[in-house]
Amino acid sequence: MNHARSRIWELVEVSYDSDSHSPVLDWYDTGMMALILLNVLAVVIASVEEIGGRFAWFFSAFEVFSVAIFTVEYIVKLWACTADARYAHPVLGRVKYALTPMVIIDLLAFLPFYLWFFMIDLRFLRALRLFRLLRVLKLGRYSQSLALMAHVFRRKRSDLMAVALVLLVMLVIAASIMYYAEHEAQPEAFSSIPAAMWWGVATFTTIGYGDVYPITPLGRVLGSFIAILGIGIFALPAGILASGFSEEHERMRNECNRNVCPQCGQAIDE
Repeated sequence: MNHARSRIWELVEVSYDSDSHSPVLDWYDTGMMALILLNVLAVVIASVEEIGGRFAWFFSAFEVFSVAIFTVEYIVKLWACTADARYAHPVLGRVKYALTPMVIIDLLAFLPFYLWFFMIDLRFLRALRLFRLLRVLKLGRYSQSLALMAHVFRRKRSDLMAVALVLLVMLVIAASIMYYAEHEAQPEAFSSIPAAMWWGVATFTTIGYGDVYPITPLGRVLGSFIAILGIGIFALPAGILASGFSEEHERMRNECNRNVCPQCGQAIDE
């Protein structure tokens, strides 16, 4: 029983973070990724009234099939997680595992389906259908690229938070400046500093919808300066993430080459 539990745990969980290329693990990961992508595609296509109404029976059947797969996977994970030393306790270990972020995402992928049976408000039921899109977050388990991206975000979170704080401060300053420069000329568009923040966001992101813009000479001068400044500021997160990916790829390359002979390229037995 313990051996079977360990094998199942390796299949449904350990494979996400391991370098194993077992055919069974590869087929399992590929199959789950395909199922998740098909679920998201079904949600998108079903929103087209002509298609969603005509093939409602198909989408409903596919929903039931998908929920059954996700439910069984979730239950199997809870059963097998005690094979891991971190979750060895039969009760507290399973609770600890169930509260991990990725497992919570697994739960949210199918839980709204069962809530339908306990809800009466039809408007709330329609809102619950949107939670099916959360299944796309499960891709992080089966895609090494998404896992790499999440790892880079975790490593660079302090830098990104610092940049976010700078952006927030700059947004408040820009909105305040434009409020005092444009309020008298445009009392509706720049009615308050929070209202001016909409212009600040559109300008900093270089989108410039054109629904709110300065008309006074001072406002235009300040707006031009803020727009140019926004280009540089919003380039900071991209630079941080680019350096993070470069560092992570370099680290992975060093780990791969650590046990390889530099002359022949063959693996060195430890």
